[in-house]
Amino acid sequence: MTKFNKSFTQQESIPEDGIAQAIDVMRSGRLHRYNSLAGEPTETELLEQEFAAYLGSRYSLACASGGYALHIAMRTVGVQSGDKVLCNAFTLAPVPGAINNAGAVPMLVETTDDYTIDLDDLELKAAADDVHYLLLSHMRGHLADMDRLMSICERHQVTVIEDCAHTMGASWNGRKSGTFGRVACFSTQTYKHINSGEGGFLTTDDDDVMAKAIIYSGSYMLFDRHLAAPPKEAFARIRFETPNYSGRMDNLRAAILRPQLKNLDEQCRRWNQLYNVTAEGLSPIEGIRLPVRPAAELFVGSSIQFSLPEQDPATIARFITRCGEQGVPLKWFGDADPKGYTSRFDSWQYLDSMPDLPETRRVLATMCDMRLPLTFVETDCRQITRIIAEVFEEVCGSPGNG
Repeated sequence: MTKFNKSFTQQESIPEDGIAQAIDVMRSGRLHRYNSLAGEPTETELLEQEFAAYLGSRYSLACASGGYALHIAMRTVGVQSGDKVLCNAFTLAPVPGAINNAGAVPMLVETTDDYTIDLDDLELKAAADDVHYLLLSHMRGHLADMDRLMSICERHQVTVIEDCAHTMGASWNGRKSGTFGRVACFSTQTYKHINSGEGGFLTTDDDDVMAKAIIYSGSYMLFDRHLAAPPKEAFARIRFETPNYSGRMDNLRAAILRPQLKNLDEQCRRWNQLYNVTAEGLSPIEGIRLPVRPAAELFVGSSIQFSLPEQDPATIARFITRCGEQGVPLKWFGDADPKGYTSRFDSWQYLDSMPDLPETRRVLATMCDMRLPLTFVETDCRQITRIIAEVFEEVCGSPGNG
């Protein structure tokens, strides 16, 4: 068995034109988004305008992080302390963390075998009289049936906030992820689809939502210095009623993001090439289950997930260890001890009460997760799947041998 020697955390370098734009910003000394010469839009203003145009949304706000965007998104739609907010049980810790940060209470919804939010469970929980919000995480790039999901939420008058950290560039039935809910949030953290180290966007078509978001972000009443924003009349009342939380993006990060945004669709195509080669290598392995991807879903395969449904925890732990020894680090969301970003819902012990979510426990118990960075090529993916196949045969033997 030949060990794989490339890093799963090595990202592509920033494009040369992004580096050049960043150097220009540093030479100017004008890093703050509102520090500009009269009549000259800043990198951040231009990025917001370009991202709104890419998404097909009216408004866009560049933020210091995706987590900050989630926090103020909830504030803008009216989430108050003590409110119940539905969210996926299968998500990353910053999602329920953002709900907690808003003073609200996460209400977790079950997970399907294809790693999406369970719409039957959502229907039951959305029907409660005291539930009015859903923070929907398109976790690891998996889109639920958005037509049915929006129908459920409209029927029960539940406001949808989309967490699109893993679906920038994805769509459902031709409609881009991030354009279904009242407000959406994106991340530009290093491992997302465009990379500024930390950063994010909040997008919406709603005048009041964006006006509040801009004031929350710390506009210092310079809200007229936003190109992708509602008219100044939208701020007349809001500017006096909305606190400043200071979560702006700066011009340096915006400068390195703008060239990446222009190339995003090509990057998504390359990710899907790697995903398809990897899926083709894993699918013949009896005992490994890949998720079903609906025809309506145009996903971005920057990572891949698969399950070992016939194996017990001890066997899966050995499988994960042996893959790692061969240079293929897999994350296991079923591990009782959370490692890195793979915390399971029952490790979020700040929740008021731990919900009983048997389906999510069952799904996560056998689920493995693997990044597919664009520093890989197709031959790398073929070597990786050969290693996984060989380790599976070595550790698991035949399906069910746990």
